[in-house]
Amino acid sequence: MKPAPGLSRHFLQIKDLRAEEFSYLFERTRIIKSRFKNYERYQPLVDRTLAMIFEKASTRTRVSFEAGMYQMGGSVVHLTTGDTHLGRAEPVEDTARVISRMCDLVMIRTYEQAKIERFAAHSRVPVINGLTNEYHPCQILADIFTFIEHRGSIQGKTVAWVGDGNNMANTWLQAAEVLGFTVHISTPGGYEVDPAVAGIADRSCYRVFDHPMQACEGAHLVTTDVWTSMGYEAQNEERRKAFVDWCVDDEMMAVAQGDALFMHCLPAHRGEEVTAEVLDGPQSVVWDEAENRMHVQKALMEYLLLGRIG
Repeated sequence: MKPAPGLSRHFLQIKDLRAEEFSYLFERTRIIKSRFKNYERYQPLVDRTLAMIFEKASTRTRVSFEAGMYQMGGSVVHLTTGDTHLGRAEPVEDTARVISRMCDLVMIRTYEQAKIERFAAHSRVPVINGLTNEYHPCQILADIFTFIEHRGSIQGKTVAWVGDGNNMANTWLQAAEVLGFTVHISTPGGYEVDPAVAGIADRSCYRVFDHPMQACEGAHLVTTDVWTSMGYEAQNEERRKAFVDWCVDDEMMAVAQGDALFMHCLPAHRGEEVTAEVLDGPQSVVWDEAENRMHVQKALMEYLLLGRIG
């Protein structure tokens, strides 16, 4: 049964949920992942359909959502830019009205946050942000769950962000504000995080450092992303020059906590934003992090469609 218009919960950015809801999601993720690892069948989303709309392609987003929905017993409709009229031959609002009458859940990976917000405002069913230029909330869900798996609660901890002040950096700031940890940010000049775009009110949740080594000092987690995100390819050479000192290496990891973790949302370019020694080294948990996209998204879809279990 479709929910009545206006009653759907959306997940468009981290601050759409409260801290206690994230605690619930992380516990559900732990349970769902355990069942997966033990080959226990768990299919609460039988007869539910997820529509996935991709204006930006992605390996991890497609596989994690598609495999996750099938494992939960549901079905998937995969749509790309060429398959839909999203914002082209048809207004976004009309596309939302139509798709949400045929499917139970929609995931959109697109460019402007405004587009996904317009879609959600006219959708009868929950909408999930698979990535926009401004935010990447599902990835940060996976990152925080991965930290919890390896080191326990992230509350009170320090996360070092080294690199571009992009959608990942924005989302880390939101998570810090909601969940009570601190982000140390170091970006080249001209690539800083804009607090207004990040959408945070409490600026005490982060500190800015001119040099990445300073940002990494005492950090419990060091994380980065590619220097040139999708949609900014024309700036690639300019960014390579600007970011040359922002490559996470053994020296940066050495000034972090002795048991600090390294994360990267992938795909990674060894020798650019991170050295091969760090990415493939003992402190790196990038493969757990990648797998956990599927598990946290399964918990998220379950929550948005069924509410709390038990």
